[in-house]
Amino acid sequence: MAAPQELIQQVPLFSDLNKKELQGLASSMKERTFNEGDTIAVEGQSGVGFFIIDEGEATISVKGEEVRTLGHGDHFGEVALIDDGARTATITAKSPLKCYGITSWEFRPMVEQNADLAWKMLQTMAKLLRASEKRSG
Repeated sequence: MAAPQELIQQVPLFSDLNKKELQGLASSMKERTFNEGDTIAVEGQSGVGFFIIDEGEATISVKGEEVRTLGHGDHFGEVALIDDGARTATITAKSPLKCYGITSWEFRPMVEQNADLAWKMLQTMAKLLRASEKRSG
C-alpha cells in the first residue's frame, strides 16, 4: 500500500514536492508495522531506511538517554538515506506503530532528479550536525 500523500507532505523535507514527485515518493514507500517495545533502529548500527510515522508513538534515545517521543507525522532515518551508515539514535516503538518507509536505493534517483529536494536534504543534515555538536559539546 502506498503512503498517504498528505502524510508525506507534513515532512519539511518533502513539503515542496510537486504532485507528480509526491505520487512517485508515495508509491515507493512501503507500510511497516511494529509492536510495542520493538527496536526499529539501533544507534551505531547501519541502517538503510527512512520512516514516517502514521499511527502510534516511538521514542528516540541517544547514548541510552531518551531525548524525544515521536508521533503521527514525525520521521526518522533521513541520514541513512544518504550514506547507509550508522544510525545516530535508537528508535523504539512506545506503542503499536504503523510507518511508511523507503530505502536509500529507492530514494536516490528521486534526489538526483530534484535539486530542491537535494538542497532540503543538505539543510536537514546541517541541522542534525549542529544538534549533534551541541549534545556532545
